[in-house]
Amino acid sequence: MRIAINTRLLLKNRLEGIGWYTYETLKRITANHPENEYFFLFDRKPDPSFIFSKNITPVVLHPQARHPILWYLWFEFSVARFLKKNKIDLFLSPDGYIPLKSNTPTLAVIHDINFHHHPEGIPWQFRTYFNHFFPKFARKATRIVTVSEYSKNDISASYSINPDKIDVTHNGANTDYSPITFEEKEAVKAKYSNDKPYFVFVGALNPRKNVARLLQAFDMFSLQSNEYNLVIVGEPMFLTKEIEHTLKNMRNRQSVIFTGRLKVDELRMVLGAATALTFVPYFEGFGIPMVEAMNCHVPIIASNRTSMPEVAGRAAYYVDPYNVDSIAKAMKLIATDGQLRDALIAEANQRKKLFSWDNTAEKLYTSMLKTIKDTTKC
Repeated sequence: MRIAINTRLLLKNRLEGIGWYTYETLKRITANHPENEYFFLFDRKPDPSFIFSKNITPVVLHPQARHPILWYLWFEFSVARFLKKNKIDLFLSPDGYIPLKSNTPTLAVIHDINFHHHPEGIPWQFRTYFNHFFPKFARKATRIVTVSEYSKNDISASYSINPDKIDVTHNGANTDYSPITFEEKEAVKAKYSNDKPYFVFVGALNPRKNVARLLQAFDMFSLQSNEYNLVIVGEPMFLTKEIEHTLKNMRNRQSVIFTGRLKVDELRMVLGAATALTFVPYFEGFGIPMVEAMNCHVPIIASNRTSMPEVAGRAAYYVDPYNVDSIAKAMKLIATDGQLRDALIAEANQRKKLFSWDNTAEKLYTSMLKTIKDTTKC
């Protein structure tokens, strides 16, 4: 097969959730299925590390697609033209964007539709694009892949899509994530947390991640135990005024540490030395940091909403993400109850086996073949 893939989110040292999904699955698919010819479609010169094997041809299409207008031009003109000119058998889009003009069989990976439910905090030009085009992408795609049963049901109900058209491929976690030694933990605490124990949050700082309420909960928790810090790992995304306002009104804001984005090797250390991962978004399509925490033997405090109970199972202590007191009480419980921490880690050691990029890549490739099969039926 001649397979073209939207790889515009493969950016050196700037991989986020969808970028990691793209990287981990394609690295495996191209190696495991050398009989195919793969065209990686970039919107800028790619880093050579993303050209995994000889059966990959990198193609740079213009313009650089980093804005809604440029997204439209890139997909509807540049990508559509390439697919037609090169007689592509299948177009795979790991971020869900597809060219509506094209008749090439298309598999769209739509991770979630958070913007449909929570447009607040997303700049108008972005939310307008998402809410206008993603229903069209979902209906136009030959098949859809998503990352949880929650997202499958949500996409089906919200966009009136036949659920038989949607496959679920859970995310995995980088194999580099693993437990660290006591000595390493102490070194990390010294480097990032002034030798104090800490809770950690990992994720882009946008409103649905609920960081503002997490900060309020930590401030409440700190009234009872000021020996802890809160480490926030991630870069701002869209509007963060609520976070800024919350920080200004915190009594213990000096105990909040922002690291920005961290590379995998450093993130593994920061995550592995934490007392717990505090992951309390009010909307999440999957939640990769939870699986990373499982692999690092770190307890999880998680939101009880959307996909998170599906992913974490009994390996997390659940809270109401809208209830600051609920989050604060969970932090106190995890900080003081060693038996609970041990029980969550034990559950995680079993739960983590369900999530691997090998399984994700295999299921994604199966969906790619189903997409071709669905087209031949028409």
